[in-house]
Amino acid sequence: MPLATTGDLVARAAADRTAVAAVNVITLEHVEAVVAGAESAGAPVVLQVSENAVRFHGRLAPLARAAVAVAERADVPVALHLDHVKDGTLLRQAADAGFSSVMYDASTLSYTENLDATRAAADWAHSRGLWIEAELGEVGGKNGEPPLDAHAPGARTDPAEARAFVADSGVDALAVAIGSSHAMTSRTAVLDHDLLKALAGTLEVPLVLHGSSGVPDSELAAAVAGGIAKVNVGTALNIAMTGAVREYLAAHPDAVDPRRYLAEGREAMAHTVTDLVRLLGRVTS
Repeated sequence: MPLATTGDLVARAAADRTAVAAVNVITLEHVEAVVAGAESAGAPVVLQVSENAVRFHGRLAPLARAAVAVAERADVPVALHLDHVKDGTLLRQAADAGFSSVMYDASTLSYTENLDATRAAADWAHSRGLWIEAELGEVGGKNGEPPLDAHAPGARTDPAEARAFVADSGVDALAVAIGSSHAMTSRTAVLDHDLLKALAGTLEVPLVLHGSSGVPDSELAAAVAGGIAKVNVGTALNIAMTGAVREYLAAHPDAVDPRRYLAEGREAMAHTVTDLVRLLGRVTS
């Protein structure tokens, strides 16, 4: 089917008091697994390509074209999202590469610098028909850096500041820092649901949770019930894939055909996506 748009999928989820899974992909196997997992769950999904993934491949086009090709053959709505973009040149490639949305990340800058940079990015994105997400506060854990202390200045999103930021920047959605962290390999994060309630009551744009791989199912369900409409996941797939590949190679030490162990990794990732999509789709407040 034709590519869906991230804005439509998120708006529909927000109206239904559920959340759409937005899953980061690195390889073709990731792309295939995410779509297969969503098809098994019978629900839409967002394929996300991060600036880090682009850096790994050296350019955007190959992975983006693969994602478009798989998405257009899916039995469920699939949208493409360019994630955690800091580079202006990469940002400006989004529309022509099949992406309907971008997450512009200036969250490590001061409030004023973040606002100025995000406003400029939003103006450009909207001129090209792109939906845009930003982050206020700092989720932390990107690029190998340690997560911020829960009480560190700027670690959590302030509701009053967030309201002004959204109004002044013109973004379509806001990623909020409420206790999760990128790249967690254990599901031990505890979210600040009182803060989420305050943010949901203050903001009129959809809220996004980053670093969701480290959040237990019960906490994710409570976050969606509390107003999160887009849930970003990446590390959970890598854990599933790596574990399956290791298990296969341990059982078949003489294996040399990558198709054998990559198939196992792809299947494990697909099961992870199916479980996530089903969880997010059945939550109601």
